[in-house]
Amino acid sequence: MKNFLTAVAVSVLIISCTKKEASSTANHTDSTKIVDSINAARTKINDSIKSKNRFKDFSGTHKFTHNLIKNPGSVNFEKIKDEADHYNVSGNAGSGKNSLKIKGFMAVVSDKHMNFTGEITQSISENDGEKPYTRKGTKTFLSKDGGKTFRLQDMVNGSGFVDYIDIHF
Repeated sequence: MKNFLTAVAVSVLIISCTKKEASSTANHTDSTKIVDSINAARTKINDSIKSKNRFKDFSGTHKFTHNLIKNPGSVNFEKIKDEADHYNVSGNAGSGKNSLKIKGFMAVVSDKHMNFTGEITQSISENDGEKPYTRKGTKTFLSKDGGKTFRLQDMVNGSGFVDYIDIHF
């Protein structure tokens, strides 16, 4: 009886080992294919997140004003391809001898804030006899009216006077 039980146990062990080997070989999947498909899905998700705006789309031409320039000018927001909430910005306003120019890059960082990097140059006859004044670097535009108007926060010009430079949407 002892020999019979030993023979049965050895047979069961051999059969169970054989089945496991056969089933694992039959269902073998290439792990590199799995990793590649996961990476492709991640890339697709990351690209869609990167290129979609999180805030309002400001593309187009908008009114551009200075408190000492009678006639409003315009500023163009051109969306940068595949970059969320980033724009190339250029525009001007002028009346008589007074002028205002803007050129650079705008990043919308919240519903109320835009960060502009570039140059804003003005020449105002009431300030130092039309001597040009240029603001360079990164400047913030802030909205207090729900995004209808964004005002430059670097308001004091080179002559010590306050300027109200606004972009209207």
